[in-house]
Amino acid sequence: MCYVMSYIRMAMCVILFLTLFTGMCVADSKGNLALNGMAVQSSLGHPQGDAQNAVDGNRDSDYKKESCTFTKTEFNPWWRVDLGNVYTVSNVTITNRGDCCKERLRGAQIRIGNKLDNNGNNNELAATILTAPNGTQTFSFESVNGRYVNIFLPGNDEILTLCEVEVFAEKKLLINI
Repeated sequence: MCYVMSYIRMAMCVILFLTLFTGMCVADSKGNLALNGMAVQSSLGHPQGDAQNAVDGNRDSDYKKESCTFTKTEFNPWWRVDLGNVYTVSNVTITNRGDCCKERLRGAQIRIGNKLDNNGNNNELAATILTAPNGTQTFSFESVNGRYVNIFLPGNDEILTLCEVEVFAEKKLLINI
């Protein structure tokens, strides 16, 4: 009995130590981390092109069905989702607009990190979309730790449209405490 209590106390001390001194805890994660996350974008180009449309779980690529985002024509448009915790992200799946304008996504960057400097667009570059994907495409890359996932489209007179963004992590997540 004393040995069991000793192990429990030791485990509690280790958890307390990790919580207090590292500020992080490890837990399992599953599925699309972006689903229903808090999304924002640089501007609203059309009333039905809200940033939340890209995390609603609907991959419909027809803009008229109100499941896509839409920014104004601008310099360096961006879209961002807050995952709520820090995850080790390894894949991002993007559904591009299918009814027109698929080329709008060409050159977009997937950036992941924990900072909101320049709206999160200075975070680590995980992948660049070199060709405009038809429909849904998954981008796999070396894992990046981050809370924020940005889709950033550098350039002048650009419009960013996304129909769905799904974020997947390795089996563990880091929770800031």
